[in-house]
Amino acid sequence: MGGITFRILVALGVTHCMNDALQSVLSASYPIIKDDLSLTFHQIGYIIFVYQMAASVFQPLIGYFFDKHPSVWSLPVGMAFTLSGLLSVAFAHTLPLMMVSVFLIGVGSSTFHPEASRLTSIASGGRRGLAQSLFQVGGNFGGAMGPLLVALLVAPYSRSHIGYFSILAFVGIVVMMFISMWYKRRLQLMKGMVSTSDGSNRLPVSLGKTIFSIVILMFLIFSKYIYMASLSNYYTFYLIEKFDVTVQSSQLMLFIFLIATAIGTMIGGPLGDRIGRKYVIWISILGAAPFALLMPHANLFWTGVLSFCTGLMLSSAFPAILVYAQELLPYKLGLVSGLFFGFAFGVAGIAAAILGKMADIHGIEAVYNFCAYTPLLGLITWFLPNLKKKHVH
Repeated sequence: MGGITFRILVALGVTHCMNDALQSVLSASYPIIKDDLSLTFHQIGYIIFVYQMAASVFQPLIGYFFDKHPSVWSLPVGMAFTLSGLLSVAFAHTLPLMMVSVFLIGVGSSTFHPEASRLTSIASGGRRGLAQSLFQVGGNFGGAMGPLLVALLVAPYSRSHIGYFSILAFVGIVVMMFISMWYKRRLQLMKGMVSTSDGSNRLPVSLGKTIFSIVILMFLIFSKYIYMASLSNYYTFYLIEKFDVTVQSSQLMLFIFLIATAIGTMIGGPLGDRIGRKYVIWISILGAAPFALLMPHANLFWTGVLSFCTGLMLSSAFPAILVYAQELLPYKLGLVSGLFFGFAFGVAGIAAAILGKMADIHGIEAVYNFCAYTPLLGLITWFLPNLKKKHVH
């Protein structure tokens, strides 16, 4: 299928940045929406639930559909859903209309992630780990941009300014059109290759072992995102309560953690290409355990150091886990990508809610004492087969 196509990988990373920035714009706008529509927290919960369902549960379904019926225009169509949802969020004046609006944005995300991840694999030229890391870093950067964009462009003015982000969505559609034209040519080539092959879709391991391995990988995602949710959502509260730091200082330490996750994401994929995905998963998830276990007992300085190390280790896991899963089911790239992206989003959302309740009852420090043990679930990596020798690029 040729060598790695960097221009497409860069374009996919840029569109991932745009998509996740727009998704996080929505999340950062919930307080504004609540005040504008005079909603209760319970009603905001309904809005978040509708969005999370559309953005996570639909991902494997959409991935499976496009596995069966590939479409070169899936990415721009998905971004068009996001664009229409953003415009609707900016001007919706009733709760039902707001729920429809966030549903559209969620569908846009559900369409983007499995399809863009599939194209990342196709454009990788066999270097799937590197390609997936490039793709993921774009998403990390975009996710971090959303709250900043809302703080600068929406909060000082009015909710209607969310509509201006539709310009970014339109630019994303233009970039995606370029990717779609490349995919159209590549799809024609792939169809030609299928027609001349023996038609056997062989799995690298038996079906039973494949299913077992997918379940193990889901547990690893579970262990990773529980701890990541604790840091992403409650780290600033933890620092303020335990060390009595200012909000600005806590945000700075959160930024340091987010930088660590971007670096880890960039390292994990290429390292998996070199030494094998299983070993990277071992190192990243289980290797984070000592830092996580020490952090609740550290002073402010070492808390910052340990959170950096934990973020660096844990974030390197997702590219390796996703590519490992894609190699287990190489003919179901959309289904696999949608399943793991959707599950990751779902676990993060549910974990954030549960940990918030736990913090209300037992205190924020109890959250970190509990979550410190979740990376130890990385021990189940032992049961994964080693695909390094079985997989030939």
